Amino acid sequence: MKVAMLAPIAWRTPPWQYGPWELVTSLLTEALVARGVDVTLFATLDSVTAATLDGVVPAPYSEDPSIDAKVWEMRHLSHLFAQADRFDLIHNQADFPAHAFAPLVDTPMVTTIHGFSSDRILPMYRPYQDRVHYVAISAADRHPALRYAATIHHGIPVDDFAFDPAGSDDLLFFGRIHPDKGAREAIVAARAAGRALDMYGIVQDQGYYEREVVPHLDATIRYHGAVGGEARVRALGGARALLHLIGFDEPFGLSVVEAMACGTPVIAFARGSMPELIEDGVTGFLVDTVDQAVAAIARVDAIDRAACRRAVAERFSVDRMADDYIALYRRILT
Repeated sequence: MKVAMLAPIAWRTPPWQYGPWELVTSLLTEALVARGVDVTLFATLDSVTAATLDGVVPAPYSEDPSIDAKVWEMRHLSHLFAQADRFDLIHNQADFPAHAFAPLVDTPMVTTIHGFSSDRILPMYRPYQDRVHYVAISAADRHPALRYAATIHHGIPVDDFAFDPAGSDDLLFFGRIHPDKGAREAIVAARAAGRALDMYGIVQDQGYYEREVVPHLDATIRYHGAVGGEARVRALGGARALLHLIGFDEPFGLSVVEAMACGTPVIAFARGSMPELIEDGVTGFLVDTVDQAVAAIARVDAIDRAACRRAVAERFSVDRMADDYIALYRRILT
């Protein structure tokens, strides 16, 4: 089986720190190669992979201001689809622009929808659903107007996330500094609970950061910026709980699964995919208000950190994700 894996070009594949779509693309690509699938990864030329790397984009547009996102995305897509007949299947991880090319080639195509942002993008999905096989990353993110080939939750390399059986007394916020991710709510909850809060993530909304985060930074509310590698794992595991008090219906939430893999329970607003990821009272708590989150912080010692890790190993491993995609590829090709 020869698969063309189309990565986004916002970040390197895999990303240095932030870049969830690129991270999932990398994890799946490497797992497929390990299973003997012949994968060509179309990504930025600084990407790192055990697959065959192909591409024309010299660097990620989020890191190199000379790279115009719209211009180079079109070059990126054209480069792949010009050679579509070399592959048994194209797996698109780069959102809807690739659909414009789908009617021009005969190669079957899969699109993993990494989040259905709004109905405004339907015109680039609905007309192509007889041509493209759509994959939802959670049941919560399925759009009623579309047909889906499968729902496949993301998976992570569980062994890369060291288990911390103790954590610490401090709380954790891990995500974009943006209203969607609930940085302000995490600060309010931590203050009310009388706990320190360590915050990690890129600043995606500068105004929000300056209004809702900076005024509260002190010895107990600490912002560390983006983090990767071993420091990322230590941050995820070395906490009493992850506060994930989101302001939108999140389609998945990699940091939720990663934290649980390290043994850290998650306290999250019960929106989007959170009820699919968190078993209330077992791997964390699902809440509806900040006050309920504060009450959950007081009860978090009742959560067995080992149970958090077991749940991830059983349900959210990269091996399970790869097996699910291979099964889908085979159904499509046969």
